[in-house]
Amino acid sequence: MATGTTPSTSRPTAGPTGSLSVVEGVARQYDYWATVYKRTWRGGVVNSFATPLFYVVAMGVLLGGFIEGDPDQLEGATSYLAFVVPGLVAAHAMTMAVSETTYPVMGAIKWHKTFYAQLATPLAVRDLVNAFLLFVLFRVASACAVFMLVLAPFGVFETWWGPLLAWLSQVLVGMAFATLVFGYSARLRSEEGFGVLFRLGVLPLTLFSGAFFPITNLGPVLEWVARLTPLWHGVSLSRMFCLDTVDWRLAAVNVGVLVVLSAVGWRWAVTGLDKRLEV
Repeated sequence: MATGTTPSTSRPTAGPTGSLSVVEGVARQYDYWATVYKRTWRGGVVNSFATPLFYVVAMGVLLGGFIEGDPDQLEGATSYLAFVVPGLVAAHAMTMAVSETTYPVMGAIKWHKTFYAQLATPLAVRDLVNAFLLFVLFRVASACAVFMLVLAPFGVFETWWGPLLAWLSQVLVGMAFATLVFGYSARLRSEEGFGVLFRLGVLPLTLFSGAFFPITNLGPVLEWVARLTPLWHGVSLSRMFCLDTVDWRLAAVNVGVLVVLSAVGWRWAVTGLDKRLEV
């Protein structure tokens, strides 16, 4: 598949656009994304293996040694390590999803124009978005799985099934951000907008969505602001499942919000890329 195709002034029409099923559209791009991963997986080794271990040791073991583990103040956690690491994994899922849907999306549109080359085949815009997000799903799921495996020897899991549900919740929060940021990136004309996204979006969410301390410490007003953020819902799910302190009604709300955001984000991504590739 050529990646240096120059975009024309109108939508490519080579092939019955939109005639493929969802599965066929994704399957036709499998070889491309498999090749991409084979050539780039080494660059993700640090994020997938070294970073989780450093996070656990630095934030949970070393810093946690100076913080008393009062379950009443740490949402049921008996130590700061048990409190912080489930939130860190959820925040890690968000960060990775955002990273995978910012510069790579712009690159596929603006620099190496992969999307134009793919669209010159029977693939539709929907197929491009689905395959890209499925690749991001794989990246987020594998990274979070490694993170959870690293945590296993530290005794932060209260049940055998909790980590599995926590992992699914982390993947879900990653996909909620991936779809929304894909739509943002598809509409962006300059990469300068990514700096704004990371500084005013990702960083504040990481710090103030309950990953490092209970949001009750923010005060009544800011606490409710934090509860409105997508990351807080992911942190809430991840922590409840890891600590076996599940409020199933709250968990249902958390899941519902993330599922709705993922669906809205997917539509936002498809319409954004469709409009962008028209010109």
